[in-house]
Order: sequence, then structure tokens, then C-alpha cells
Amino acid sequence: MTRKMWGLIPVLDCSQLLSLCPSQYKPSIATPKADSPPPTMSADQAFVTLATTDNYAKGAMVLGQSLRNHNTTKKLVALIGPHVAEPCRDVLGTIFDEVRVVDVLDSGDVAHLSLMKRPDLGVTFTKLHCWTLTHYSKCVFMDADTMVLSNIDELFEREELSAAPDPGWPDCFNSGVFVFTPSNETHEKLITFCSENGSFDGGDQGVLNSYFNTWATKDISNHLPFIYNLSSISIYSYLPAFKQYGHDAKVVHFLGKVKPWSYSYDNQRGELYAKSVQPLLQQAYGDSPFTSGFVEGSEEGELHQDVREHPAPPPAQKLSSNERKQRWEAGQIDYMGDDSFANIERKLDSFLK
Repeated sequence: MTRKMWGLIPVLDCSQLLSLCPSQYKPSIATPKADSPPPTMSADQAFVTLATTDNYAKGAMVLGQSLRNHNTTKKLVALIGPHVAEPCRDVLGTIFDEVRVVDVLDSGDVAHLSLMKRPDLGVTFTKLHCWTLTHYSKCVFMDADTMVLSNIDELFEREELSAAPDPGWPDCFNSGVFVFTPSNETHEKLITFCSENGSFDGGDQGVLNSYFNTWATKDISNHLPFIYNLSSISIYSYLPAFKQYGHDAKVVHFLGKVKPWSYSYDNQRGELYAKSVQPLLQQAYGDSPFTSGFVEGSEEGELHQDVREHPAPPPAQKLSSNERKQRWEAGQIDYMGDDSFANIERKLDSFLK
């Protein structure tokens, strides 16, 4: 794709992609018809997510509520780190069937994590705890920065390890959404594999792709369609395909270091969060500020506090199309500035004419 083409294509994040899928996105809580019995819950299958801090717990709450809204028949499980505060755990408990505290595992692989400019991803090794949920026969793991747009219970018809291709390197799968079979034996083998081989990217995605190394070639049925893990990079890599298939999206993935819950939203821009999650947080926390008290290593190796809710950042210096592309790829999306939905919509309209 030429540099000229980059100037025509808008910089989109997944929160803005939702507006392009109006037929799928239903933020109001779904209620069954009066003459329809409630869905039968599957006691031995579950959707699983992970939150190591209160801020990631916000994303988990939205994910859990979106699954509820679309009438999943599966159990919901949240794995949380010990730093997640009690009021936040209480809110998670109102959405999820099971909230389990797990030890935080960190790869400590600063060198590889720095290649992606994401030192925060080291703690994603904690995700490996999901294989210890052996009271379930099959599970679907979903990162806390994903959200479902329709019922996806059909994923449980897939076998381990089923996942969608990563848009950055499609011979690797993206570990933000995957089907797995809990097993203590697999968990022990994964931990051993980590200690002996590490991870080529410093995070869980590298180690899982190395461990399940036949995913790319062995069985095509383990390849989930991209609509089950849609990220905004699809706009850059293949815009015509996005125009053709984007309306079928079932799961969106908010990739990047700055997450949507890092900002304050009004009711229209964050309807699911504002209507279904925020009231629960306000009830649990009262007048107390919503912070985790947890610190993580910054890119310089110094400690910094988690990203808090904050107002829109000051206007940034005007960037070239190529600079905006590079910032977007690094997860530095200007949600409130050049990359606001109003600007994206105008750019997209002009491009599609």
C-alpha cells in the first residue's frame, strides 16, 4: 500500500468500528420474549477473562455484560490479580458466575516487550492460569479489552486450540480470543515450556504460538474467522474486505496501550458501560475514587500508576499521515483529537464516495 493510500484511509480504533456495525451492536440489555423460556445454562462450559488491575476490570465488566446482553448460555468466569480491590471484586461478582483470584505471573522479558513498546504485556503470562479451570470441560478465553456484538456460543463447537489469525502476522494466532480445554497437565507443560523457552514477544501470545506450533498448518477448523477477533488494523491492511465483511463482526478487540476505559465518556458514547457497569461501580465505591493502587513498570523501567480516568488530552501538534500511522501501530490513538469519531466519519465518507 502506497504512502498516498495511507493518507486516504482513516485512522480507526475498534470503538469507532462499532458505529459501522449498527445491526450487530445492541447496547441495551436483551430480554427474552414473553413466550420464550429463559436460555438453559451450560454448567460445564465457560467464557473466561482476566483482569490484573481495577482498570482492566472495567473492560472485563463490559465484556461480561455484553455476553449477558446477547443471552449466552455459558458460565462467565473472571480471573483477577490480588491487586484488584474488594469493591471491584463485588461488582465483578454481580456480572460473572465465578471470580477467582490468581497469582500474577510476569515474563520479565523486557527486551522482547520493548520491541512492541508494550512493557505492560509481561503480566499477560497470568492468562495461563485459565488451563487450571478443570471443573469446566471446555472454555473460551477472551481478553478484557474485547466486546461481543452478538451471541457467540457457537465457538464451543470448536476444539483446542482454536483462534483467529493475528493481523500483524497471520501465521500466528491472536491470543485475545481462543478456545481451549482446561487441563492441569497442559498447564504444567505450558509453565515448563515458559521457563525453558521463554516467549518470542515477551507475552502470552508468543509462548502460546510456540507451544501450539501446528496451528498454522495442521487443521483449518482451528482457524476462527476474523469476525471473532476484529481489530482496527483490518482497515489498513485490506479496506475493501472490511467494507465487505465488517458488518458481520461478532467480537471487537480494542488493541493498543491506551484503552477506551482510560477516558471519561458521556452516556451516548459509552452506552453499555454507562448504563450497565458504571451504576454498579458507583454503588460499590460510593464517593471513593476508582483506582487500583497497583503500579507497573514503565518503558524506562521506572514505576508509574495505572492509567486513571481522565479528561481529554490537550490538542496535539498536527501530524502527517505517516506519523499518525506509526502512532496508531504503537497503540497511541488520539481518541479525542484527530482520531475522534466525527473526524473519522468525515474522512471515511469522503474516501468511500
